[in-house]
Amino acid sequence: MKAIGFKKSLPISEPNSFIAFETEKPKPEGHDLLVQIQAISVNPVDYKIRQNAAKDQKLDTPKIIGWDAVGIVEEVGEEVSLFKAGDAVYYAGDLTRSGCNAEYQLIDERIVGRKPKNLSLAEAAAMPLTTLTAWESIFDRIKYNEATDKGKSILFLNGAGGVGSIAIQLAKKLTGLTVIATASRDETRDWCQKMGADFVVNHHNLKEELEGIGHTQIDYILDFVDLKEYWQQLADLIKPQGHILSITGSSDPLNLNLLKNKSVTFSWELMYTRSMHQTPDMQRQHDILNRAADLFEDGTLQPTVTTVFEGFSVENLKKAHELQESGTSIGKNVIVY
Repeated sequence: MKAIGFKKSLPISEPNSFIAFETEKPKPEGHDLLVQIQAISVNPVDYKIRQNAAKDQKLDTPKIIGWDAVGIVEEVGEEVSLFKAGDAVYYAGDLTRSGCNAEYQLIDERIVGRKPKNLSLAEAAAMPLTTLTAWESIFDRIKYNEATDKGKSILFLNGAGGVGSIAIQLAKKLTGLTVIATASRDETRDWCQKMGADFVVNHHNLKEELEGIGHTQIDYILDFVDLKEYWQQLADLIKPQGHILSITGSSDPLNLNLLKNKSVTFSWELMYTRSMHQTPDMQRQHDILNRAADLFEDGTLQPTVTTVFEGFSVENLKKAHELQESGTSIGKNVIVY
């Protein structure tokens, strides 16, 4: 099968930042599905791993990355019970295994969902990683409870990004929260409003903008952009007994003492935790993706794809990485095979 990978972490402009090569088609065992891939999406995690995975050494075998795919199940392992050959599926993958930048991939059935019937290949490929991340953030980490949390406020930093785009929709459609998103450009502000945000504020002037809409303190703050840069502001803006969540990490230790007097909860969200550690509730991702498929099909949620590249090639993969690295991407970027 054809695959695209890299042996050395290089700037995306370098000729060998990605290389195409032939490798053996894998064989499914256990809970694995062998999926013939039809489309993939590119996320910030892709370029971050490409930039760092082979920084100090050249790999003997090219590393295949990529997390977001849609395709057809071709073959199943002996323990598979959720899918059969011929099923159309979508999924976000597993950091510990070979990625989806290939013609075929092995993926554990417990983190795979049925492809939404009404979405195109491009639309479906765009959604798994961001939907899982946003869903887990709101319902598994913050643990939104309609009985106690209705009417509270939630702030998404980077509302026009991939995760922010679907998080706004989930919070607006499935909770009773007041949804606030950050954006600074006209096109990103418009996008956040299109996704359903009640308010859009400029992150360059966050405190004053929130005061201007009557929300001087926020119940839930979700960081989808840069925790280190915003940490002091978030500590100031969060309500007593509120909850801050981040998906971005920090290069420096965080001063959690800033949260102590307010009894604030802080959580990380990593969509790969369940697959990486084979947690007992690993199949929840299968359930979330299937529930999301229902919501796409009934029109509650809308896909967030904005850019589509036609053809699985080194050139298109480079273009998609360049767009992600630019920091100007809105919604999701997809490559259709």
